[in-house]
Amino acid sequence: MKPWALALTVLAAANLAHVAHARDKVQLEPLEEAVRMGLEQGKLDGSVKFYLSGAPTPELVTPHLGEEHVNRRTTSGGKTPVFACHWAALSGLITLQENAKKLGANAVVDLHSFYKEKTFKDPVNFECYAGGFLTGVTLKGTYARTAP
Repeated sequence: MKPWALALTVLAAANLAHVAHARDKVQLEPLEEAVRMGLEQGKLDGSVKFYLSGAPTPELVTPHLGEEHVNRRTTSGGKTPVFACHWAALSGLITLQENAKKLGANAVVDLHSFYKEKTFKDPVNFECYAGGFLTGVTLKGTYARTAP
């Protein structure tokens, strides 16, 4: 490789690393926005409700039908950090909805997020890792049946 080509390659790699690192951050997003997006797109059908830890929930008829955690990622390229976070969360919510139905649950309660194995509980927001290449969300919740 010619010296000038090597120099260009090194500069390009350094620039790419800088751009990727510039977007690495943890951000909080409202779960309701991901749910709304899923309902509007027909990816969620509304038969399963999602309640973040600390949020008011209806009376639980069957409070514990199992627990699950989902870890979802999406590419960050071409997406705003907010959209990528909602998209990754929606992917997890779809899985939780499908599995809730299989268990006879109509709710996922005590839903909370993780980042680097740290639990984050909030009645409105979930935590999202918005990276330069990937955006990720990990959610954990308990399947339950609420009163009609």
